[in-house]
Amino acid sequence: MTVQDQTIASNAEGLSMVRLPKQLLHVPVTMAIFSMIVALLANSFWLSAATSAVALSLSVAGLAILYGQLGLVSLCQFALVGVGGWVTLRIGHGFHPPFEVSLLAGGIVASVVGLAFGVPALRLRGLYLALVTLMLAGAFQIVIGAWGFPDGGPGFLGRADGSGRQMLARPLIADGEVAYFLYVCAAAAIGLLIAQWHKLARPGRAWALIRKGETVAVASGVNVLIYKAWAFALSGFLAGLAGGLLAGNVGQLDGRAFGAFDSLNLFALAIVGGVFNWYGALIAGLLLRAVPALLTDLGIDGYVTIGIFGMALFHALATAPTGIAGQVSGVIAWVGDRLFPGRER
Repeated sequence: MTVQDQTIASNAEGLSMVRLPKQLLHVPVTMAIFSMIVALLANSFWLSAATSAVALSLSVAGLAILYGQLGLVSLCQFALVGVGGWVTLRIGHGFHPPFEVSLLAGGIVASVVGLAFGVPALRLRGLYLALVTLMLAGAFQIVIGAWGFPDGGPGFLGRADGSGRQMLARPLIADGEVAYFLYVCAAAAIGLLIAQWHKLARPGRAWALIRKGETVAVASGVNVLIYKAWAFALSGFLAGLAGGLLAGNVGQLDGRAFGAFDSLNLFALAIVGGVFNWYGALIAGLLLRAVPALLTDLGIDGYVTIGIFGMALFHALATAPTGIAGQVSGVIAWVGDRLFPGRER
């Protein structure tokens, strides 16, 4: 049994009603500590980078469900982030509802699109599914390059000319940089909590059976079609929320930032961060935004990250299949066993 299968099996075991809330409690507590530290120590530049990183961690959490739980390689996740951002901007500029309404609309539409993108998964797996989803990401790149993102203009596309461009208004309770960072952390904590509950509860057990073999899953009474569709819809919803939060961070989005390569980069960093532990998504988001920000701060070309992430991916695939999060989890477990021998995990 591989390390991945062992991790999935441990997550797929039946959890008592006492242990389940205890494991879920780790998410809000960790996010609260992280957000307080960053809010107190980071300057404006790093605060913006951290806000984007936390938002993107939601899209990585969606990838973790598809790849970590089902073994499905989807290379169009960043395109779904763009879908969520586009809808959030269009609803926000067109109807001026509360930010949360625009954000949820972006998540719902991205969930529907993610479900449509996942239709090939009903027949395809492995390399073939990866190629199809990568082509879908390329198609989105072409469309968004032609349409652009809404910026307060009229019509369906919402494009303005010159001085007519507008910035998307942030939530009333989170207008400042620090306040919006804390807002994004709270939204991300809720999204990560939803994803983690799915992994630990009945959907996670069904996904684990499907990964082991669809014949085994069907024999165990699992509706493969429904649970696969469920995974793609949830993954799309989380990516859509990420896109909406990114739109709120900068007020506008640039179509050039949603190329097919970005979906490849996101998937690679999801593996590096770790798809079998919930905080692997947060680590991947930080790598995706913090490393380029650090290089920029040092005056180094940001394209160097391609080589850095490539070496990190090779290391993860060759020696650490559970990613950075899995290694951190192993160290924590080892320290706990030394400090509290004989404890129940």
